[in-house]
Amino acid sequence: MIKPTQLTFWFEFASPYSYLSAMRIRDLADRAGVAVIWQPFLLGPIFAAQGWDDSPFRLYPRKGAYMLRDMVRTARDYGLPYAQPDIFPQNGLLGARVALALRGAGHDPAAFVCSVYARQFAQNADISDPATIAAALGDAALPEDSTAEAWIARAQSPQIKQALRDAGTTADRLGLFGAPSFSTGDEIFWGDDRLEQALRYAQA
Repeated sequence: MIKPTQLTFWFEFASPYSYLSAMRIRDLADRAGVAVIWQPFLLGPIFAAQGWDDSPFRLYPRKGAYMLRDMVRTARDYGLPYAQPDIFPQNGLLGARVALALRGAGHDPAAFVCSVYARQFAQNADISDPATIAAALGDAALPEDSTAEAWIARAQSPQIKQALRDAGTTADRLGLFGAPSFSTGDEIFWGDDRLEQALRYAQA
């Protein structure tokens, strides 16, 4: 059997453009015959390494104002709902750990990840609230004998915490500087508008 080509999708839950990619990548990757590795990471350390102590959309007000308008236009073009959350940027630490816990246990985290994004950027929910994460887990079609509370507890384990730190180390080694990013081997692509290009490269 031929092993499918793979593309790693690097996402940060606080990133609005990662939301756009998360909601599109499954269908596009299926059509391209590319397997997607859903890889959460944290932008805080990446930004700190560049001398930033906040989101660039807040550090640079003109860029932030443009992002707000661009997100409305782009989401509309994609047929996706979008409402700028009252809290921005949000703390996606718990969601990232839960996504890693799911993946580490052999479950596809895609449905969970997309639910978290939809709750944040379409429903104005606070994704740092465990109740929001629990609700997103309810959308993830998990085994009947598992509970949201158990997954949230598992996400606090030393192994999962270390896995997220390791993801940050790998992101730094690859030279990632923002989200969403996509990698295949050591080749990286940055931005939702590079998703299709990244998939074509992975095919080749």
